[in-house]
Amino acid sequence: MPKPVPKPKPVSPARVAAFDILALVAAGKGNSDDLLHSAQTAKLSPEDRNLATALVLGTLRQQIALDARIQPLLQRPDQRLAEPVAIALRLGAFQLLHLDRIPAHAALNESVELTRSSGNPHAAGMVNAILRNLTRQKPPGRPIHESAAAFAQRLGHPKWLTERWVAHYGRAAAIRICESDQTEPAAPTLFTEDPGTALPQIDDGSRLVAEIAAAANPQATSLWDACAAPGGKTLILAHRLPHAKILATDLSPRRLTAMRTRLEQYPYATHITTETADATDPPAALNHFDLILADVPCSGTGTLARNPEIRHRLTPADLTRQATRQRSILTTALSRLAPGGRLLYSTCSLEPEECEQVVEAVLAETNSAHPLPIQPLLDHLRTSGVLQQPLNAAVRGNYLRTLPGTHPGDGFFAALIERTL
Repeated sequence: MPKPVPKPKPVSPARVAAFDILALVAAGKGNSDDLLHSAQTAKLSPEDRNLATALVLGTLRQQIALDARIQPLLQRPDQRLAEPVAIALRLGAFQLLHLDRIPAHAALNESVELTRSSGNPHAAGMVNAILRNLTRQKPPGRPIHESAAAFAQRLGHPKWLTERWVAHYGRAAAIRICESDQTEPAAPTLFTEDPGTALPQIDDGSRLVAEIAAAANPQATSLWDACAAPGGKTLILAHRLPHAKILATDLSPRRLTAMRTRLEQYPYATHITTETADATDPPAALNHFDLILADVPCSGTGTLARNPEIRHRLTPADLTRQATRQRSILTTALSRLAPGGRLLYSTCSLEPEECEQVVEAVLAETNSAHPLPIQPLLDHLRTSGVLQQPLNAAVRGNYLRTLPGTHPGDGFFAALIERTL
């Protein structure tokens, strides 16, 4: 007689939600932040929502390191697993290795059930065996000297990224970046609270960019926020420059609709106008601004702590593609800047191709604009009490460059440019 099929056992709502979200992320059908704030997670209890969030973000951060522990335990180390099986294994391994408060039997048994319920009952025994073997393994030792490849694997990052960071910022800074990416982003600490004003909740890096932009031309009467959604930086600009007419544009109608809803919550946002527009080819009417903020779309490598899946999707070719678009945005924005006006170009990327090299390539093609030092603006923000701590160590020549683990907040780049003709 055939063996009876085991009855499925219940899996906790938090683990089901985490499994489903990781499957969508792996299929390129969403990002973790949006999916963790979706209708599915809204139905969870607060406790289950917190656990689902910890499981999703933790598994994505540790995925490369988890795979390195799992792979040798497969019957064939070069075996490629079906994606649902790989996700169930990673979820179980993450709980066993990193979440002390999760009972081992719960992590193991529910990973097996997730494998079955995902349509892979034949792999349930393998998942069970691998996770049990994992609990018996001693933690891998640390060599006296780790190569970039070794600490990349230990800290869950692609080798090609860590090797770039070693080349650009040095070995110690590269390790700090990777270590910072593996932790929950810290609460904002850079700025003094503004009593009596409801400022938007945004990370330190985004707020720093907005504060620098506002300080760059405090007398500006016309301002263009060229890539504005989700609107946090636009709101900082509106608060700091109440006399300026602000135009906020974004290419995505969906993101701009969500931004409009956000702006309605702030009484000081009444002088903001929003419009759907491509920053590389805006309508001719968008012209002669005193101040422009071009916080351009980028690879996001400075934000891997809060957007961990980026490391699994990004390729070196993406940097070239991003840089081409970034140069187009900056060139267009400079053409819409009034003589004497100022523009702040910024990214949340750690990659020079998207930052210094974009600015220098665009300025090399014009004699009507030049960079300005950013240090005086940081000094002004510090002496005026807006900025709580100095950021002198984050200044490289004329530019601002913050590094996760070395400076507060995410990794950001900013360059200030003035138009002369």
